[in-house]
Amino acid sequence: MMQTVLVVTSVILSLAAAGAIIRIARGPSLLDRVLASDVLLAILGAALCIDMAVNRHLNNLMLLVALSIIGFIGSVTVARFVADRREQPHDS
Repeated sequence: MMQTVLVVTSVILSLAAAGAIIRIARGPSLLDRVLASDVLLAILGAALCIDMAVNRHLNNLMLLVALSIIGFIGSVTVARFVADRREQPHDS
């Protein structure tokens, strides 16, 4: 039963990762690319969680925490950059 769950979740995460990579490559704006990279980090975190559940270990827990922090800090940084950029008046 666990192998079936592993195969199904692997397929779902692979399709989601492919969609996120396509959005990173084709995204029309910076925010689309940042959001897609954040989704890709979340997918990688989900894959690490599935690996820990299937193999019954906690070896990747620190890596999972680091990925979460990096994703959060990166998203907040880009959001603040874009917000500051939009508030500036355009002189022409």
